[in-house]
Amino acid sequence: MTEKPRLSARIAAIAESATLKVDAKAKALQAEGRPVISYAAGEPDFATPEHIVEAALAAVHEPRNHRYTPAPGLPEMREAIAAKTLRDSGLEVSPGQVVVTNGGKQAVYQAFQVLLDAGDEVLVPTPYWTTYPEAIKLAGGVQVDVFAGSDQGYLVTVEQLEAARTERTKVLLFVSPSNPTGAVYSPEQTRAIGEWALEHGIWVVTDEIYQNLTYAGLDTEVGAAPPRALSIVEAVPELANQTILVNGVAKTYAMTGWRLGWMVGPADVIKGAANLQSHLTSNVSNISQRAAIAALNGPQDAVEEMRRAFDRRRRLIVSELSKIDGLTVPVPEGAFYVYPDVTGLLGRTWGGVTPTNSLELADLILDQAEVAAVPGEAFGPSGFLRFSYALGDAPLLEGVQRLQRLFA
Repeated sequence: MTEKPRLSARIAAIAESATLKVDAKAKALQAEGRPVISYAAGEPDFATPEHIVEAALAAVHEPRNHRYTPAPGLPEMREAIAAKTLRDSGLEVSPGQVVVTNGGKQAVYQAFQVLLDAGDEVLVPTPYWTTYPEAIKLAGGVQVDVFAGSDQGYLVTVEQLEAARTERTKVLLFVSPSNPTGAVYSPEQTRAIGEWALEHGIWVVTDEIYQNLTYAGLDTEVGAAPPRALSIVEAVPELANQTILVNGVAKTYAMTGWRLGWMVGPADVIKGAANLQSHLTSNVSNISQRAAIAALNGPQDAVEEMRRAFDRRRRLIVSELSKIDGLTVPVPEGAFYVYPDVTGLLGRTWGGVTPTNSLELADLILDQAEVAAVPGEAFGPSGFLRFSYALGDAPLLEGVQRLQRLFA
């Protein structure tokens, strides 16, 4: 009798999140007493702002939050998200066009589930976040990479997208600011890409989780309206009927552990996502929703303080990494990552080891410098390393100085 596989083929094909894997390895080494500095996780080191925590504490004592609530989200939560979408993405939507999800990852997963049939192609600007390929595969889609290297500032062009388009192209993934590169498309580039997608009837899934973490204009006074990345639906309003916006509170409000994200889109698509979620997870924790309402509707002073701290760290890490011969370090304009091209370090011998790709280089710096970074293989082609600068100023500097000594 033929033994059947223990796992389904689709689950067996899923790759573990590379960023979480590297971070887990770094934490395990730290637990053993090794002084590892980790740039692996995309997680702010700040505490969640106090008024948000207070809202959650109050919510715990309200019996209404101890019960099931609507699967797409609390009415007040969906209203707050609709208001934020108008404020920051320039798109007016009704609360009925919102589904609240367990973090941005679930929103990404559900976006592709509701749009894709087997064989549908998704154009994915590369480098890309590690979760996108798995979410696309689980929906039966086919990922089509469109690569832009450091020489392009990691920004794809309309010409590249058009060259990759086929009759099976259904979706374009658009991410600005980008994880892993920190690249931000200019308003002109965003508008050109949006008009191209509109012309060809291509759906857009736009991940806006970092939209409030951009750094242009920080010479303005504290309290001034912060700069943001232009949303593709604000650049091309006609595109709204074929766009799903993904977002959440994790990055802007230092709420990664609260698991609160959302998706916004046309009513029929959002209804499909709500139906899926009703069977998948039902409602998101009511406590997290009450906290997120306070985050979106409350004071934004703490957000601005964190953004300015990220900008300080951004300038520091770019300056210090640029001192290492063999690195090309494009300046990130958003998010909290820097993505140097490390090909100039490959094929050379360091401490008796000659790395030939960025995976081997990442292993080398973890072993010899006790610094954890994520190799480019996790995000597409080899030859790059991702460093998150969402860690404290002192360890950030110490880690880069270790690399400077290693590669001196």
